Amino acid sequence: QVQLVESGGGLVQAGGSLRLSCAASGRTFSSYTMGWFRQAPGKEREFVAAISWSGGSTYYADSVKGRFTISRDNAKNTVYLQMNSLKPEDTAVYYCAAGRPLQTMYCRDVSNWDYWGQGTQVTVSS
Repeated sequence: QVQLVESGGGLVQAGGSLRLSCAASGRTFSSYTMGWFRQAPGKEREFVAAISWSGGSTYYADSVKGRFTISRDNAKNTVYLQMNSLKPEDTAVYYCAAGRPLQTMYCRDVSNWDYWGQGTQVTVSS
C-alpha cells in the first residue's frame, strides 16, 4: 500500500512557473513508476507525464512537452513536476499516481495505475 500526498498547487499568472511535489509514504517508492495526471472542469482525467523507477526514462503528453519536467528523488520518496510557461489551459486539479513498472503504451490509461493522491489545484490566470 502506498499513500501519496501532493503539494505546491496554487494561483499563477500566464507565463509563470510552479513546482508540484508528491510525497510517498511507502517503503517501496523507488520500485514504482510515478506519474502526473490532470483533470480540468468538464473534462476527463488526462495523462501529463511519467517517470521510470530509476528516473532514467520520462514520457510526456504532447501538450506539455518542452514546458513541464518530471523528476524524482527516491532518497526523499518524492516526485516533482516543474511547470514552466504556464497557460490558462493548464488550469486543472493535478493528481500524483504510482504503479507497478509501466511501459509507455500503458501510461496514458488511468486504469493502469494503482495508487492516487488527493489532488492539488493549479489555476493559471490570463
